[in-house]
Amino acid sequence: MNATAGQGTEMADAAQIVLNTIRRPVIMISEDGFITFANADAEDFFRSSATMLARNTLSKLVPFGSPLLTLVDQVRERRAPVNEYRVDVSSPRLGIEKVVDLYVAPVSEFPGSVVVMFQERSMADKIDRQMTHRGAARSVTGLAAMLAHEIKNPLSGIRGAAQLLELSASDEDRALTRLITDETDRIVSLVDRMEVFSDERPIDRYPVNIHVVLDHVKAIAKNGFAKKIRILEDYDPSLPPVFANRDQLIQVFLNLVKNAAEAIGSDPHGEIVLSTAFRPGIRVSVPGTQDRVSLPLEFCVRDNGSGVSEDILPILFDPFITTKPNGSGLGLALVAKIVGEHGGIIECESTPRGTTFRILMPAWKETPFGAEEDGEGDRK
Repeated sequence: MNATAGQGTEMADAAQIVLNTIRRPVIMISEDGFITFANADAEDFFRSSATMLARNTLSKLVPFGSPLLTLVDQVRERRAPVNEYRVDVSSPRLGIEKVVDLYVAPVSEFPGSVVVMFQERSMADKIDRQMTHRGAARSVTGLAAMLAHEIKNPLSGIRGAAQLLELSASDEDRALTRLITDETDRIVSLVDRMEVFSDERPIDRYPVNIHVVLDHVKAIAKNGFAKKIRILEDYDPSLPPVFANRDQLIQVFLNLVKNAAEAIGSDPHGEIVLSTAFRPGIRVSVPGTQDRVSLPLEFCVRDNGSGVSEDILPILFDPFITTKPNGSGLGLALVAKIVGEHGGIIECESTPRGTTFRILMPAWKETPFGAEEDGEGDRK
């Protein structure tokens, strides 16, 4: 592989080596549409050598009308980077089912040229995660309503009967009656947690300073379950407010930070990083429509714990999925429900060296007549 002709300098060679180490397909497209650079992963992605790719324009390598071509033109016009999630670039050449995230940016040193990085997604990612996670949480809604009505009332009777028996029971039998009351209390507590899923009332949303929320969560964690764990901050101080409910955001991040603390355990080198960032251009598809919603606010909770096992990761946000001996498996399902109802999405990336939960949410933007605008300034 080589860079553009006449640029075989030592710096270009170093850049080529660096790009070849990135485990993502990366290409550079010239002003006239030809591929002037492709790293090793790009060769695998396009199933062709860099030399062969250089003989073709991008339009000949992707399907007609591909969103990638539109993005490249948009970046050239705006001279600003754009990210787009879950773009279908399927074709006989690339693969029948090929879904990717695209990161497209202009190259200021070469006017008209743009760099494209592809992040491949699995077939499961073709289904919008926002709707998937929301659907997973709602799968227990009917069950929660049924349990509240059909189980809590009989449990109350069972508990009352056990308390009456305890008054006349022997010491040996009294231990059994206490076991009955303790177990009924535990079941009622679980049903109460599940009832949260059946709450379909509209969320009271308003502009919220995410850093105030995260500072509050950090204070709770440092005075409780994460006393011995370092909690670091990596904030973007210029971040606009998020359009959300403060109390529900606290519930979301408390859950994620607690999970991170439990993943770290007693490791003396354990640390949790809370980060915020503005990612202009990040847009996701709304299933069943041609609309794309802008989610420019990125909030992350990272830990250096042991990570999530690969078999659990795809179903991590489903109800009743847990690796904890005494866990109910409802915490992350509730997190996904709250994020989804705010119009955001949540993702989890995990390796044996740590886990990152990433939340993308809409920003608050006040406009005339109370209308909302997306991250690109389009009136909704």
